[in-house]
Amino acid sequence: MRRGLVWLQLLIGWLPMWAMFAVFMLVMHDPHGEHVARAFLAAFRLIGVAALLAFVVQKLLERVPWPHPFRFSFLLVHVAGAIAYSGAWALLSNLIESAFHGRLIVSGAGLVPLMLMGTWLYVMVIGVSYATRESQRAALAEATAARAQLAALRSQINPHFLFNALHTVVQLIPAEPRRAADAAERLGGLLRLTIEEDRDLVTLSEERAFVERYLEMEQLRFGDRLRVHIDVPDEAADAVVPSFALLTLVENAVRHGAESSIEPVDVHLAGRVENGTLTLVVRDTGTGSRTPDDRNGTGLRRLEERLKVLYGRNAHLDARPDTPRGFVATLTIPREHDDE
Repeated sequence: MRRGLVWLQLLIGWLPMWAMFAVFMLVMHDPHGEHVARAFLAAFRLIGVAALLAFVVQKLLERVPWPHPFRFSFLLVHVAGAIAYSGAWALLSNLIESAFHGRLIVSGAGLVPLMLMGTWLYVMVIGVSYATRESQRAALAEATAARAQLAALRSQINPHFLFNALHTVVQLIPAEPRRAADAAERLGGLLRLTIEEDRDLVTLSEERAFVERYLEMEQLRFGDRLRVHIDVPDEAADAVVPSFALLTLVENAVRHGAESSIEPVDVHLAGRVENGTLTLVVRDTGTGSRTPDDRNGTGLRRLEERLKVLYGRNAHLDARPDTPRGFVATLTIPREHDDE
Protein backbone atom coordinates (compact mmCIF):
# COMPACT_ATOMS: atom_id res chain seq x y z
CA MET A 1 0.00 0.00 0.00
CA ARG A 2 2.76 2.45 1.01
CA ARG A 3 4.82 1.57 -2.08
CA GLY A 4 1.81 2.26 -4.29
CA LEU A 5 1.42 5.70 -2.72
CA VAL A 6 5.09 6.44 -3.36
CA TRP A 7 4.74 5.61 -7.04
CA LEU A 8 1.57 7.67 -7.26
CA GLN A 9 3.35 10.68 -5.73
CA LEU A 10 6.24 10.29 -8.20
CA LEU A 11 3.80 10.09 -11.09
CA ILE A 12 1.94 13.20 -10.00
CA GLY A 13 5.18 15.09 -9.42
CA TRP A 14 6.96 14.29 -12.70
CA LEU A 15 4.03 14.31 -15.14
CA PRO A 16 3.78 18.14 -15.21
CA MET A 17 7.54 18.31 -15.82
CA TRP A 18 7.19 15.92 -18.75
CA ALA A 19 4.41 18.01 -20.28
CA MET A 20 6.35 21.25 -19.74
CA PHE A 21 9.49 19.91 -21.44
CA ALA A 22 7.45 18.55 -24.36
CA VAL A 23 5.80 21.94 -24.89
CA PHE A 24 9.21 23.63 -24.63
CA MET A 25 10.59 21.36 -27.36
CA LEU A 26 7.62 22.05 -29.61
CA VAL A 27 7.95 25.82 -29.18
CA MET A 28 11.74 25.83 -29.75
CA HIS A 29 12.10 23.25 -32.53
CA ASP A 30 8.65 22.55 -33.98
CA PRO A 31 6.49 25.70 -33.82
CA HIS A 32 3.98 24.24 -36.29
CA GLY A 33 3.40 21.15 -34.15
CA GLU A 34 4.18 18.68 -36.93
CA HIS A 35 5.90 16.20 -34.61
CA VAL A 36 3.96 16.31 -31.35
CA ALA A 37 4.36 12.61 -30.61
CA ARG A 38 8.11 12.79 -31.22
CA ALA A 39 8.43 15.76 -28.86
CA PHE A 40 6.52 14.04 -26.08
CA LEU A 41 8.59 10.86 -26.53
CA ALA A 42 11.85 12.81 -26.36
CA ALA A 43 10.63 14.69 -23.29
CA PHE A 44 9.67 11.37 -21.69
CA ARG A 45 13.21 10.07 -22.13
CA LEU A 46 14.67 13.28 -20.77
CA ILE A 47 12.44 13.48 -17.71
CA GLY A 48 12.66 9.72 -17.17
CA VAL A 49 16.41 10.03 -16.67
CA ALA A 50 15.89 12.94 -14.25
CA ALA A 51 13.34 10.95 -12.26
CA LEU A 52 15.63 7.91 -12.01
CA LEU A 53 18.52 10.06 -10.84
CA ALA A 54 16.17 11.51 -8.20
CA PHE A 55 16.28 8.12 -6.44
CA VAL A 56 20.04 8.62 -6.00
CA VAL A 57 19.32 12.05 -4.54
CA GLN A 58 16.91 10.44 -2.06
CA LYS A 59 19.73 8.20 -0.82
CA LEU A 60 21.89 11.30 -0.34
CA LEU A 61 19.16 12.98 1.71
CA GLU A 62 19.06 9.99 4.08
CA ARG A 63 22.73 10.61 4.86
CA VAL A 64 22.47 14.42 4.95
CA PRO A 65 19.47 15.46 7.10
CA TRP A 66 18.52 19.09 7.42
CA PRO A 67 20.84 20.57 10.07
CA HIS A 68 19.64 22.44 13.16
CA PRO A 69 21.21 24.99 13.22
CA PHE A 70 22.05 25.49 9.55
CA ARG A 71 25.67 24.74 8.61
CA PHE A 72 27.76 25.97 5.68
CA SER A 73 29.06 22.45 5.04
CA PHE A 74 25.46 21.38 4.36
CA LEU A 75 25.26 23.97 1.57
CA LEU A 76 28.56 22.79 0.06
CA VAL A 77 27.35 19.19 -0.03
CA HIS A 78 24.28 20.15 -2.02
CA VAL A 79 26.23 22.43 -4.37
CA ALA A 80 28.39 19.42 -5.21
CA GLY A 81 25.26 17.28 -5.44
CA ALA A 82 23.62 19.70 -7.87
CA ILE A 83 26.71 19.72 -10.12
CA ALA A 84 26.92 15.92 -10.05
CA TYR A 85 23.19 15.52 -10.71
CA SER A 86 23.18 18.02 -13.59
CA GLY A 87 26.29 16.50 -15.18
CA ALA A 88 24.96 12.96 -14.89
CA TRP A 89 21.61 14.04 -16.33
CA ALA A 90 23.23 15.78 -19.31
CA LEU A 91 25.59 12.85 -19.99
CA LEU A 92 22.99 10.09 -19.68
CA SER A 93 20.42 12.03 -21.71
CA ASN A 94 22.86 12.48 -24.60
CA LEU A 95 23.90 8.81 -24.45
CA ILE A 96 20.27 7.65 -24.52
CA GLU A 97 19.43 9.95 -27.44
CA SER A 98 22.52 8.74 -29.31
CA ALA A 99 21.52 5.13 -28.74
CA PHE A 100 17.93 5.85 -29.74
CA HIS A 101 18.91 7.51 -33.04
CA GLY A 102 21.89 5.26 -33.78
CA ARG A 103 24.36 8.14 -34.00
CA LEU A 104 26.19 10.49 -31.67
CA ILE A 105 23.92 13.33 -30.57
CA VAL A 106 24.87 16.29 -28.44
CA SER A 107 22.04 18.43 -27.10
CA GLY A 108 21.46 21.38 -29.35
CA ALA A 109 20.48 23.47 -26.34
CA GLY A 110 24.08 23.51 -25.17
CA LEU A 111 25.73 22.23 -22.02
CA VAL A 112 25.22 25.34 -19.88
CA PRO A 113 21.39 25.55 -20.29
CA LEU A 114 21.13 21.80 -19.65
CA MET A 115 23.24 22.10 -16.51
CA LEU A 116 21.07 25.00 -15.31
CA MET A 117 17.90 23.00 -15.86
CA GLY A 118 19.50 20.06 -14.06
CA THR A 119 20.35 22.29 -11.11
CA TRP A 120 16.77 23.56 -11.01
CA LEU A 121 15.46 19.97 -11.01
CA TYR A 122 17.88 19.05 -8.21
CA VAL A 123 16.71 21.98 -6.08
CA MET A 124 13.10 21.01 -6.74
CA VAL A 125 13.73 17.39 -5.70
CA ILE A 126 15.55 18.21 -2.46
CA GLY A 127 13.10 21.00 -1.59
CA VAL A 128 10.08 18.72 -1.87
CA SER A 129 11.89 15.86 -0.13
CA TYR A 130 13.06 17.91 2.84
CA ALA A 131 9.62 19.47 3.20
CA THR A 132 7.99 16.02 3.16
CA ARG A 133 10.45 14.64 5.70
CA GLU A 134 9.93 17.62 7.99
CA SER A 135 6.15 17.16 7.78
CA GLN A 136 6.52 13.48 8.63
CA ARG A 137 8.84 14.28 11.53
CA ALA A 138 6.40 16.87 12.89
CA ALA A 139 3.48 14.45 12.49
CA LEU A 140 5.42 11.71 14.30
CA ALA A 141 6.34 14.09 17.12
CA GLU A 142 2.71 15.18 17.44
CA ALA A 143 1.49 11.57 17.45
CA THR A 144 4.05 10.62 20.09
CA ALA A 145 3.01 13.55 22.28
CA ALA A 146 -0.66 12.64 21.81
CA ARG A 147 -0.03 9.03 22.84
CA ALA A 148 1.86 10.20 25.92
CA GLN A 149 -0.98 12.56 26.85
CA LEU A 150 -3.58 9.81 26.36
CA ALA A 151 -1.59 7.45 28.54
CA ALA A 152 -1.38 10.09 31.27
CA LEU A 153 -5.11 10.81 31.11
CA ARG A 154 -5.97 7.11 31.14
CA SER A 155 -3.72 6.57 34.16
CA GLN A 156 -5.73 9.27 35.95
CA ILE A 157 -9.11 7.76 35.03
CA ASN A 158 -8.32 4.23 36.23
CA PRO A 159 -7.45 5.12 39.87
CA HIS A 160 -10.44 7.48 39.96
CA PHE A 161 -12.79 4.66 39.00
CA LEU A 162 -11.13 2.07 41.25
CA PHE A 163 -11.25 4.37 44.27
CA ASN A 164 -15.00 4.85 43.84
CA ALA A 165 -15.55 1.12 43.31
CA LEU A 166 -13.55 0.28 46.44
CA HIS A 167 -15.63 2.84 48.34
CA THR A 168 -18.70 0.82 47.37
CA VAL A 169 -17.26 -2.33 48.93
CA VAL A 170 -16.21 -0.53 52.11
CA GLN A 171 -19.71 0.87 52.65
CA LEU A 172 -21.23 -2.61 52.39
CA ILE A 173 -18.92 -4.33 54.89
CA PRO A 174 -20.55 -3.19 58.20
CA ALA A 175 -24.15 -3.64 57.14
CA GLU A 176 -24.10 -6.57 54.70
CA PRO A 177 -20.89 -8.64 54.82
CA ARG A 178 -22.11 -11.22 52.30
CA ARG A 179 -23.00 -8.62 49.74
CA ALA A 180 -19.69 -6.91 50.46
CA ALA A 181 -17.86 -10.16 49.67
CA ASP A 182 -19.81 -10.47 46.42
CA ALA A 183 -18.99 -6.87 45.56
CA ALA A 184 -15.30 -7.47 46.35
CA GLU A 185 -15.26 -10.45 44.01
CA ARG A 186 -16.84 -8.39 41.24
CA LEU A 187 -14.39 -5.58 41.94
CA GLY A 188 -11.53 -8.05 41.50
CA GLY A 189 -12.81 -8.90 38.03
CA LEU A 190 -13.16 -5.22 37.15
CA LEU A 191 -9.69 -4.51 38.50
CA ARG A 192 -8.19 -7.21 36.30
CA LEU A 193 -9.93 -5.86 33.21
CA THR A 194 -8.91 -2.29 34.06
CA ILE A 195 -5.25 -3.18 34.46
CA GLU A 196 -5.17 -5.29 31.29
CA GLU A 197 -6.94 -2.69 29.17
CA ASP A 198 -4.26 -0.51 27.56
CA ARG A 199 -6.11 0.50 24.41
CA ASP A 200 -7.28 4.05 23.80
CA LEU A 201 -10.19 2.89 21.63
CA VAL A 202 -12.45 -0.11 22.17
CA THR A 203 -15.68 -1.30 20.61
CA LEU A 204 -18.92 -0.04 22.09
CA SER A 205 -19.95 -3.63 22.83
CA GLU A 206 -16.79 -4.13 24.92
CA GLU A 207 -17.31 -0.84 26.75
CA ARG A 208 -20.96 -1.69 27.38
CA ALA A 209 -20.05 -5.11 28.83
CA PHE A 210 -17.61 -3.45 31.24
CA VAL A 211 -20.21 -0.85 32.26
CA GLU A 212 -22.81 -3.54 32.89
CA ARG A 213 -20.42 -5.35 35.25
CA TYR A 214 -19.79 -2.09 37.08
CA LEU A 215 -23.53 -1.44 37.40
CA GLU A 216 -24.12 -4.95 38.76
CA MET A 217 -21.65 -4.20 41.53
CA GLU A 218 -23.26 -0.83 42.30
CA GLN A 219 -26.71 -2.41 42.42
CA LEU A 220 -25.46 -4.65 45.23
CA ARG A 221 -25.08 -1.48 47.30
CA PHE A 222 -28.08 0.51 46.16
CA GLY A 223 -30.52 -2.34 45.61
CA ASP A 224 -33.88 -1.14 44.34
CA ARG A 225 -32.75 2.49 44.65
CA LEU A 226 -30.78 2.13 41.41
CA ARG A 227 -32.75 1.27 38.28
CA VAL A 228 -30.81 0.90 35.04
CA HIS A 229 -32.23 1.18 31.51
CA ILE A 230 -30.03 0.51 28.47
CA ASP A 231 -31.13 1.22 24.91
CA VAL A 232 -28.22 0.89 22.48
CA PRO A 233 -28.95 -0.30 18.91
CA ASP A 234 -27.15 -3.39 17.58
CA GLU A 235 -25.84 -1.39 14.61
CA ALA A 236 -23.64 0.57 16.99
CA ALA A 237 -22.04 -2.48 18.64
CA ASP A 238 -18.89 -2.44 16.47
CA ALA A 239 -18.38 1.33 16.72
CA VAL A 240 -15.18 2.35 18.46
CA VAL A 241 -15.26 4.65 21.47
CA PRO A 242 -12.59 5.91 23.89
CA SER A 243 -11.96 3.29 26.56
CA PHE A 244 -13.74 4.06 29.85
CA ALA A 245 -15.68 6.90 28.18
CA LEU A 246 -19.11 5.38 28.72
CA LEU A 247 -18.03 4.19 32.16
CA THR A 248 -17.10 7.76 33.09
CA LEU A 249 -20.58 9.03 32.18
CA VAL A 250 -22.37 6.18 33.97
CA GLU A 251 -20.16 6.45 37.05
CA ASN A 252 -20.88 10.18 37.21
CA ALA A 253 -24.62 9.44 37.13
CA VAL A 254 -24.40 6.80 39.86
CA ARG A 255 -22.07 8.62 42.20
CA HIS A 256 -23.72 12.04 42.02
CA GLY A 257 -27.25 10.96 41.20
CA ALA A 258 -28.09 7.80 43.11
CA GLU A 259 -25.75 8.22 46.08
CA SER A 260 -27.26 11.52 47.20
CA SER A 261 -30.88 10.47 46.74
CA ILE A 262 -33.07 8.51 49.16
CA GLU A 263 -35.63 7.87 46.42
CA PRO A 264 -35.17 5.40 43.55
CA VAL A 265 -33.03 6.82 40.76
CA ASP A 266 -33.27 5.84 37.13
CA VAL A 267 -30.13 5.80 35.01
CA HIS A 268 -30.88 5.75 31.30
CA LEU A 269 -28.15 4.83 28.83
CA ALA A 270 -29.10 5.38 25.18
CA GLY A 271 -27.23 5.43 21.91
CA ARG A 272 -27.97 6.29 18.32
CA VAL A 273 -26.16 6.38 15.01
CA GLU A 274 -27.02 8.95 12.37
CA ASN A 275 -25.17 10.82 9.61
CA GLY A 276 -21.85 9.19 10.41
CA THR A 277 -22.04 10.21 14.07
CA LEU A 278 -22.34 8.10 17.22
CA THR A 279 -24.21 9.74 20.09
CA LEU A 280 -24.30 8.30 23.62
CA VAL A 281 -26.62 9.82 26.21
CA VAL A 282 -26.53 9.03 29.94
CA ARG A 283 -29.37 10.57 31.94
CA ASP A 284 -30.17 10.16 35.64
CA THR A 285 -33.08 11.33 37.78
CA GLY A 286 -31.01 11.97 40.89
CA THR A 287 -30.97 15.10 42.99
CA GLY A 288 -27.22 15.52 43.27
CA SER A 289 -25.98 19.09 42.85
CA ARG A 290 -23.90 19.34 39.69
CA THR A 291 -23.19 22.11 37.23
CA PRO A 292 -21.63 21.89 33.77
CA ASP A 293 -18.63 23.97 34.87
CA ASP A 294 -17.93 22.07 38.08
CA ARG A 295 -15.52 19.54 36.55
CA ASN A 296 -12.20 20.11 38.28
CA GLY A 297 -10.84 16.78 39.49
CA THR A 298 -13.66 14.78 37.87
CA GLY A 299 -13.76 12.14 35.18
CA LEU A 300 -15.81 14.42 32.94
CA ARG A 301 -12.98 16.93 32.64
CA ARG A 302 -10.44 14.22 31.87
CA LEU A 303 -12.79 12.71 29.32
CA GLU A 304 -13.09 16.07 27.57
CA GLU A 305 -9.29 16.30 27.40
CA ARG A 306 -9.05 12.83 25.86
CA LEU A 307 -11.69 13.71 23.28
CA LYS A 308 -9.66 16.73 22.18
CA VAL A 309 -6.57 14.58 21.69
CA LEU A 310 -8.37 11.77 19.88
CA TYR A 311 -10.83 13.71 17.72
CA GLY A 312 -9.97 17.41 17.84
CA ARG A 313 -13.10 19.42 17.15
CA ASN A 314 -14.99 16.41 15.76
CA ALA A 315 -16.15 15.24 19.20
CA HIS A 316 -18.23 16.98 21.84
CA LEU A 317 -19.30 16.35 25.42
CA ASP A 318 -22.34 18.24 26.69
CA ALA A 319 -23.10 17.88 30.43
CA ARG A 320 -25.90 19.85 32.05
CA PRO A 321 -28.79 19.61 34.55
CA ASP A 322 -31.87 17.87 33.22
CA THR A 323 -35.52 18.76 33.70
CA PRO A 324 -37.44 18.42 35.93
CA ARG A 325 -34.50 16.99 37.90
CA GLY A 326 -31.34 15.01 37.41
CA PHE A 327 -28.44 15.36 35.02
CA VAL A 328 -27.77 14.45 31.40
CA ALA A 329 -24.44 13.93 29.63
CA THR A 330 -24.29 13.62 25.84
CA LEU A 331 -21.19 12.32 24.10
CA THR A 332 -20.94 12.82 20.33
CA ILE A 333 -18.07 11.31 18.33
CA PRO A 334 -17.46 10.31 14.71
CA ARG A 335 -18.90 6.92 13.82
CA GLU A 336 -15.96 4.60 13.19
CA HIS A 337 -15.97 0.83 12.77
CA ASP A 338 -13.70 -1.55 14.60
CA ASP A 339 -12.24 -2.80 11.30
CA GLU A 340 -10.97 0.72 10.48
